[in-house]
Amino acid sequence: MGFRFRPVDTSFYDLFTEQAQHLVGGASLLAEMLAEGADRDDVARRMREAEHQADETTHAIVKKVNSTFVTPFDREDIYALASGLDDVMDLMDEVVDMILLYEVKILPPELSTQVEVLQRCAELTAASMPNLQSLQSLDEYWIEINRLENAGDKNHRRTIAKLFSGEFKTIEVLKLKDIVESLEEAIDAFEKVANTVEQIAVKES
Repeated sequence: MGFRFRPVDTSFYDLFTEQAQHLVGGASLLAEMLAEGADRDDVARRMREAEHQADETTHAIVKKVNSTFVTPFDREDIYALASGLDDVMDLMDEVVDMILLYEVKILPPELSTQVEVLQRCAELTAASMPNLQSLQSLDEYWIEINRLENAGDKNHRRTIAKLFSGEFKTIEVLKLKDIVESLEEAIDAFEKVANTVEQIAVKES
């Protein structure tokens, strides 16, 4: 096992934790958007603010990479992790925006199940980011994210089947399918984050 100097500076880990906490907030807003009687304009406004804050954290990470001589792990992995976390937030923001713009009246209950998967992924990711410094207990993280992604895949297939069951009007099917696909992409994006974390752990351990 090769020796690698690890900087004492914890700011990278703090920023990744902050970035993941934005995802917890974003997933919560997404769940709120699906709730009956939600003020969708207000939720969408708060989601845009949350997405902007997440972008600022992403930019802070990139700026720090560019100004730091010795990074805690490979620069390419830092970029990949920051980009992956940012992608999740962008996709959740996209779902909220589509629900507002498409003026969807009826949301299948299966969407709430997918959002619950997203919320769990967000919570696990936020809890695991501080562990990047010690590289401890991370295998549990990516294994559970993979399990959740598989559960999301199954629910996605069931939701698509329901959309084409004849229960919904054609125009509603088109609207809902976009929303369903973006939710699936958000869950997939969490798995990419977990894969990046696994890659970092393997390299650094």
